[in-house]
Amino acid sequence: MLEQSFPAHFNLLPLQLLGLHEQIKKEYGSNVVPAFPPKKIFTLTPAEVEQRREQLEKYMQAVRQDPLLGASEMFNSFLRKAQQETQQIPTEEVVLDICLSNGQKVTVNILTSDQTEDVLDAVATKLDLPDELVGYFSLFLVREGVDGSLTFVRKLQEFELPYVSITSLRSSEFHIVLRKSYWDMAYDSDVMDNRVGLNLLYAQTVSDIERGWILVNKDQHRQLKSLQEKGSKKEFIHLGQTLKYYGYIKFDPCITDFPEKGCQVIVSAGNNELNFHVKLPNEQMKEGSFKVTRMRCWRVTSSQVPIANGTTNPCSSAKCEVKLELAFEYLMSKDRLQWVTITSQQAIMMSICLQSMVDELMVKKSGGSIKKLLRKRHNGSIHRPDSQQAVKSPPLLDSPDPNREQIVKLSTKLSSVSLRGISASNSANDISGNDFHGNYAFEGIGDDDL
Repeated sequence: MLEQSFPAHFNLLPLQLLGLHEQIKKEYGSNVVPAFPPKKIFTLTPAEVEQRREQLEKYMQAVRQDPLLGASEMFNSFLRKAQQETQQIPTEEVVLDICLSNGQKVTVNILTSDQTEDVLDAVATKLDLPDELVGYFSLFLVREGVDGSLTFVRKLQEFELPYVSITSLRSSEFHIVLRKSYWDMAYDSDVMDNRVGLNLLYAQTVSDIERGWILVNKDQHRQLKSLQEKGSKKEFIHLGQTLKYYGYIKFDPCITDFPEKGCQVIVSAGNNELNFHVKLPNEQMKEGSFKVTRMRCWRVTSSQVPIANGTTNPCSSAKCEVKLELAFEYLMSKDRLQWVTITSQQAIMMSICLQSMVDELMVKKSGGSIKKLLRKRHNGSIHRPDSQQAVKSPPLLDSPDPNREQIVKLSTKLSSVSLRGISASNSANDISGNDFHGNYAFEGIGDDDL
């Protein structure tokens, strides 16, 4: 659904989209622009209205994913205007609070029409973070529970208007948080060379430890406390880097079909993998990791399901909820690929994490500069030539009818990478055990690149 892949406050009318389509076609030519869903003359049935809505959503996603069209000022200007008009928010000066990992708030003066990059720059200026380090950080929409727990809803997208996004939610539970946007801890050294960068990374590490996202035993806890009392921030971070799940994002408990259907799982993303803590039906706990280098492709899908009320009536707007799923095809063993599905309201965020991991790996593999990648990520979408395409699975959502084949496959395969076995033994960091197994990687990105 569009409101799940785009911010929830989007509410675009077909005529608005048709006007955008005509503008883009005039500017870039008919051969570049995706086909616009044809309009039917006769009155539509409810099922046809839903089908039409899905077609318009797919059109918007197709435009957004095109490297030329998605990055165009015409398209982004349309999105800015649509967000403001939907919420009836005029362009004016406002103040916006951005939270740091330690709970401290940074208040910035912005325009309601400022996009994510503008707000990020304003925060960096307020903190005195050097321009060359801005791309190392991103803004995330999070929901804070009554117990202080954090749920990462999504990374704010480039075209998004943060003020409109947070205002439209009309709830004090939601905040915008500044957090590092890279995965490889080797880049921590770039950030720690600057005083402000060091403080931000230190605050995030302390917060992740306090939340239990990073595992710490008693002896390590004593060492960390001693370093904290001495004000030895760099040493604190260096010790943190040696701990399990450093730099990971932990998601809320959800459901997976691996190794069995209906298993409860806690998923964490980091170190180029998705880590699973699975509770089996027999109450046994298992842990394993799925390396992104062994994922052939992935997709995010959405569907409307009735809210449990003891009936099987078809969905209505008042009685349905959106179910999100992340599914990835994984090389379990030589010549054996298997789909693994996670049912979670954070499926889009998981997909975004996977894509950013792949982006970093591809840059590292090609000998490129991570600084340029991060700056491009900060400035806008990344354009990858066909020869460097990796697992590209943007959060394009489909609403499949369970009685028919899914209309659109929501991921693309590796175009320049083929499968090959690399080892006959389990990697210590990969899936292991009776039900968790995977010994093979993709040619082009191997364990040495992790």
